[in-house]
Amino acid sequence: MSTETDTKVVAEVRDSFGKGFARRLRAAGKIPAVIYGHGTDPVHVALPGHQIALLIRRANVVLELDVAGAQQLTLVKDVQRDPVRQIIEHIDLLVVKKGEKVQVDIPVVVVGESAAGTIVNLDNTTVSLEVEATHIPQSVEVDVEGLEDGVRISAADLKLPAGATLVTEPETLIVAVGVPSSTAADEIEAADEAAAEEQSGESTVEASE
Repeated sequence: MSTETDTKVVAEVRDSFGKGFARRLRAAGKIPAVIYGHGTDPVHVALPGHQIALLIRRANVVLELDVAGAQQLTLVKDVQRDPVRQIIEHIDLLVVKKGEKVQVDIPVVVVGESAAGTIVNLDNTTVSLEVEATHIPQSVEVDVEGLEDGVRISAADLKLPAGATLVTEPETLIVAVGVPSSTAADEIEAADEAAAEEQSGESTVEASE
């Protein structure tokens, strides 16, 4: 498990429900959540809001919960947010065990620069993998360094982390390298020229001051 951030969290068991109670919880700096899985009855808890907000900035984080003195490993499966204010409204936590495999969606990260005059299109931003619950990779990298027009990289071509198994259909397109259309190229050139002119203008103003 990643040690970049302390994932130990104290969860308070709650027996009150409803939108009104959830609002009061959030006003007190806590987030309502439910723990489920492995044939156990769902357990409703309240989590410390600030700590959780920091932890879930990373995808597929596994939390080491202290629930009424009992230790429980859980995978963050779903985070529900207010669509306007982006406030965390509720979190679903899946019970996991050390050594067991889980299916998760892992972000795809493009590294490197394709050949001059080409652009890289990321057709799928995530890939589904089966991995050990306590060793979930943060991302899968796709190296496009020097790739020419027409190169296509499918899920089957990805270099997976050790111990990971591909769940996404192997033929799923992940990255395609191509030459931008004349319209797109003109827009990029115009944007570059505008940025250069703006920077030149700012330099002139600074010099006059």
